[in-house]
Amino acid sequence: MKTRTSFPKQDIKVLLLENIHATALEVFHEEGFQIEVVKGALSEAELAKRLRDVHVLGIRSKTRVTAAALADARRLLTIGAFCIGTNQIELDAANVRGIPVFNAPFSNTRSVAELIIGEIITLSRRLFDRSREAHEGKWRKLADGSFEVRGKTLGIIGYGHIGSQVGVLAESMGMRVLTCDIKSTMAIGNSQSLATMEELLEASDFVTLHVPETPRTAGMIGAAELARMKPGAYLLNASRGTVVDLDALADALRRNHLAGAAVDVYPKEPETNSDDFVSPLQGLPNVILTPHLGGSTVEAQAAIGKEVSVALTKFVNAGITTGAVNFPQVELSPTPGAHRILNVHRNVPGVLRDVNRIVSDLGANVRAQTLATDASIGYLVTDLDQDVSAEVARAIAGLETNIRTRILY
Repeated sequence: MKTRTSFPKQDIKVLLLENIHATALEVFHEEGFQIEVVKGALSEAELAKRLRDVHVLGIRSKTRVTAAALADARRLLTIGAFCIGTNQIELDAANVRGIPVFNAPFSNTRSVAELIIGEIITLSRRLFDRSREAHEGKWRKLADGSFEVRGKTLGIIGYGHIGSQVGVLAESMGMRVLTCDIKSTMAIGNSQSLATMEELLEASDFVTLHVPETPRTAGMIGAAELARMKPGAYLLNASRGTVVDLDALADALRRNHLAGAAVDVYPKEPETNSDDFVSPLQGLPNVILTPHLGGSTVEAQAAIGKEVSVALTKFVNAGITTGAVNFPQVELSPTPGAHRILNVHRNVPGVLRDVNRIVSDLGANVRAQTLATDASIGYLVTDLDQDVSAEVARAIAGLETNIRTRILY
């Protein structure tokens, strides 16, 4: 009887939460995976229960994937965050269990960038106030406080995938672009990088934030930073809700130090569309409040569905971890005619020696091999001839340093 060396594709169970786009389902259907779809988010207890028999989990921003939820997820191979952010996932807890997490760092960047450009024009022309007044039957045709954006200075804090696209679009409208980032970035177009955020705040007519949620960015825009901004300037935040002190922002707007603001993200956001929303910015003039919809376009969601599902499938099928946010990066093309052993282990000295001793003792022929590590774990991918691959995999799985071992053919 032939030894079964790899888990059948038709038995791979995929759980998709929070209305993930149909493009993801198409990718998984083509692979023959079993798919379960849940429209909303799940509580920690319900998620923990569901994960006991799931191999692939897909979520968006509302589901919290905690260490407790992962505690009994012994079959879980990988997690996909069908969005940019991954702060809803305890990445370290997934890492030490050998579970790579993938996200979509590229797919919704254009949608967010276009929203920012639209809001810059809307704020500069006070369009929301004029529209509201017209709906109320008031006719206020005014030029005071209404400006062209051409010739104005846009300061971009966080010059990554989104920030750089915002800069390109802004320059096309004749804006001067200043940037600031904690790491060196290549200037696109005529944008100018400044050494400090303080310089950027003082020089910009518009300031837009495109930073991740980290301890360093928490509360990075407070009363002191707002006071540095030019009188009559505008602040836009479509990054993370913890970045801006909204009470301080509301105060700066009430005192007319700032002329307007656009906010898409909040420190605490409603779980569902039926929940109430409260913000200290409500009711203030020339303030645009949107419900975290920067990437909520048909095009972005379709692209995200494709981008993340393809990354998850590559990992399931070939162990490729390129793009994982919490895992050593390995992309080794499969060797034709070979079996592939994927081993996640504790990152301690001597593991590769022990694995290669097993390979040697069993007389296996290694066709390709690569190892990548981070502070906690090592990820070893080995392609070898088929004759003793199952025995090699069992022996590697028996090592004291082993976290998980999987074999593919």
